[in-house]
Amino acid sequence: MGVRGATGQTALAPPGAFRHSLAMCGRFNAIETPGLQNLLKDLGIGCALPSAVNLAPTERIPLVKQGESGLVLDAARWWLTPSWSREVSQTYAMFNARSETLASSKAFRGPFKRQRGLVPMSGFIEWRTENGAKQPWLISNVARALAVAALWDIWEGGEESLLSCTLVTTEAAPSFRPWHARMPVVLTSDEWPQWLDNGRAVAADSRIFRNELKMDWRLNPLDRVVSNARNKDVTAMAILGDTVHLS
Repeated sequence: MGVRGATGQTALAPPGAFRHSLAMCGRFNAIETPGLQNLLKDLGIGCALPSAVNLAPTERIPLVKQGESGLVLDAARWWLTPSWSREVSQTYAMFNARSETLASSKAFRGPFKRQRGLVPMSGFIEWRTENGAKQPWLISNVARALAVAALWDIWEGGEESLLSCTLVTTEAAPSFRPWHARMPVVLTSDEWPQWLDNGRAVAADSRIFRNELKMDWRLNPLDRVVSNARNKDVTAMAILGDTVHLS
């Protein structure tokens, strides 16, 4: 288990050669790849997923959750607004939820019990400082299809109901730590039924949250223009340099 470049050579930098951001999973793509189409099909979702790139917190993102008669694909604001909130606010960073606090956090413990969903994505973006500059990296798998654990809630304090969500994160797998100290909880197809069945409890220490790569990951450096969240051009996601393989 480890890290290798496209040529099979070690791709790890020496200690102190890079630094990573404290924020986690703050951008991702939902590009309609064949793998993502198959992921939705396996979930029983019949509609297509509109492609979108460089999605950022507070934007509308795709969310798979339980509906009245099965799983549905909905659009949710990416920044959880708990149902009991007085207002929609960005005072606290609610776009990620640490798996270690799901059962104890006032904001997360209710949704963790009965409002679990997943966010389909083709890949997510992380930054680390390399040679004094922040370098964005695209992280995905061979299918370019990831199902990330999410929690959702509905706020009724405005003129219209607001569906919002947060992505669940866990401690990074050892091979991913050169890029970040944490990583999103990527669900395998075997884990989907348990996570999405809100009639069944998920233990706070469930192996769903384990800090292991459950599949091989592919990492690619991107042009720094993606650092601007307003850049939604799919051509900005062109890969620069060799692929780093994590397993």
